[in-house]
Amino acid sequence: MANNIFRKRAFICMLTLLAPVSVLFGAVKDMVKIPGGQYTPFFSDVPGKSTAIKPFYLDIKAVTNAEFLLFVKANPRWAKSKVSIIFADNSYLKHWKGDFPNEDNFSKIKDGPVTNISWYAATAYARWKGKRLPTLNEWEYVGNIAASNDTRPIEKIILEWYSKPTPAVLPPVGSTFKNKFNVYDMHGLIWEWVSDFNSIIMTGDSRSNSAINRDLFCASGALGAVDKENYAAFMRFAFRSSLQGKYTVSNLGFRCASDIRN
Repeated sequence: MANNIFRKRAFICMLTLLAPVSVLFGAVKDMVKIPGGQYTPFFSDVPGKSTAIKPFYLDIKAVTNAEFLLFVKANPRWAKSKVSIIFADNSYLKHWKGDFPNEDNFSKIKDGPVTNISWYAATAYARWKGKRLPTLNEWEYVGNIAASNDTRPIEKIILEWYSKPTPAVLPPVGSTFKNKFNVYDMHGLIWEWVSDFNSIIMTGDSRSNSAINRDLFCASGALGAVDKENYAAFMRFAFRSSLQGKYTVSNLGFRCASDIRN
């Protein structure tokens, strides 16, 4: 009897130990481990002060239309005809033909990054995958790493991309450069949602919020920027501050992150 009780307890303990491991293996597929380090935010209450970035996992590539279609099929309330207007505007998945496009009208875009996606939809997808969206600091930390085998400054690479119009059909993920973390398309393909996209620059709606540093509002924000000549970063942060959670944009998609579970 005592031996049976011991075996049952040992089995339960084993399952408890294995559960996080199985979740971890599922979460890190097609992801890369980003080492921790120090990052100096572009905007901060204390300009120039660095912050520690803990190690985490990040998708090597942005989420594709094909991957998001699997999510929609498993969660029909996120289909374009059924999604709540609270969670997405009228342009949500406007480039899809129907709720569940078939291969004939999906072949050209299936390997491209999914866009016309709201922050709510991106967050829901990430949770469905057992992941999350990267934080702004995590994304910037990885995004500011120069492209491998490219001697140009990262700001020049970004501005060259910004100067080009968005193509009607986006290239497939993984088609632009990969950086020194072996992450593709941080710049050069699409803009990307982050979990706290509107946490830096104040908007008109947040002007009365006493908890926010007013030095970050409008033109005053430039005074607190780390590099006042980094026009690419100013454009990126300005774009984020203009968004709302339900907005969808034809060149705005996302990738997922995941915590490292010990």
